[in-house]
Amino acid sequence: MRPTNDEAKTDLATWRPRLAAMAEGASGGDGAHDSAHLERVWRNAQTLLAQQPEADALVVMAACYLHDLVNLPKNDPDRAQASTRSAQLARHQLAWMNFPPERLDAVAHAIEAHSFSANMAGHCAAESLEAKIVQDADRLDGLGAVGLARMFYIAGRMGTSLAHPSDPLGSAREFDDRNYALDHIMVKLAKLPGMMQTEAGRALAEERLARLMAFREEFALESGMPPG
Repeated sequence: MRPTNDEAKTDLATWRPRLAAMAEGASGGDGAHDSAHLERVWRNAQTLLAQQPEADALVVMAACYLHDLVNLPKNDPDRAQASTRSAQLARHQLAWMNFPPERLDAVAHAIEAHSFSANMAGHCAAESLEAKIVQDADRLDGLGAVGLARMFYIAGRMGTSLAHPSDPLGSAREFDDRNYALDHIMVKLAKLPGMMQTEAGRALAEERLARLMAFREEFALESGMPPG
């Protein structure tokens, strides 16, 4: 039997600090995937849940907090396996903490399916509504002002240049985000709105992407390049 609204709110209030504590320290010092990121993803998810009241909010919340339990660097050859490992670890730890057993499969699926890298490798597609909400919520954190800050933070950790010195907008070359951070907007982030699984997520993603595209133009102008 599905819990009442009051019971669901109590479940969320009870489990939220326990989930946050479980996830603490999993970032390995990565400021782009730290506890603040998890809180933002959960806030994004709550916005999406308001449009999808039939979704299981406890499953969504657990997956939001635990989706990065195994956090591998962007350039790690096993990066596409991180979400699968996170799902396995989350299932084990949640079972040990007496999380509702009938929800474990749903949480594990939402965690495994959230990953952009895993999706690109064809490993796992989001099938449940909860998985779609978690995936959208996580991807929204890669867009807008926060997404921009995360993009350059990660680029700095990987030793990537800010932008191509003479063609920052990639007008006459192939985009290469392994060497130029600004290229990541076009290589990955510009694709996210079209990949969103929910209408609310798509609308928010389009708004946030517009800010990134405007930033690209401003960057080019300040670099002495004509706008695209």
